[in-house]
Amino acid sequence: MMTFWGALALVLIVEGLGPMLFPKQWRQMVTELSQQPDNQLRRIGGCLVVIGAVFAYSILG
Repeated sequence: MMTFWGALALVLIVEGLGPMLFPKQWRQMVTELSQQPDNQLRRIGGCLVVIGAVFAYSILG
């Protein structure tokens, strides 16, 4: 269970770096993403899930 919480902590750190270090660019990126069609967002999300799963498997597996 500690691995899960450690992974969650790393996600929060990485996700927080964008708005902390580059707030204007981060806001612009979020605005652009919010205007994308649902299918494109699903593709982006799916790619990120697959990349994360492969990365996790290669590290933990």
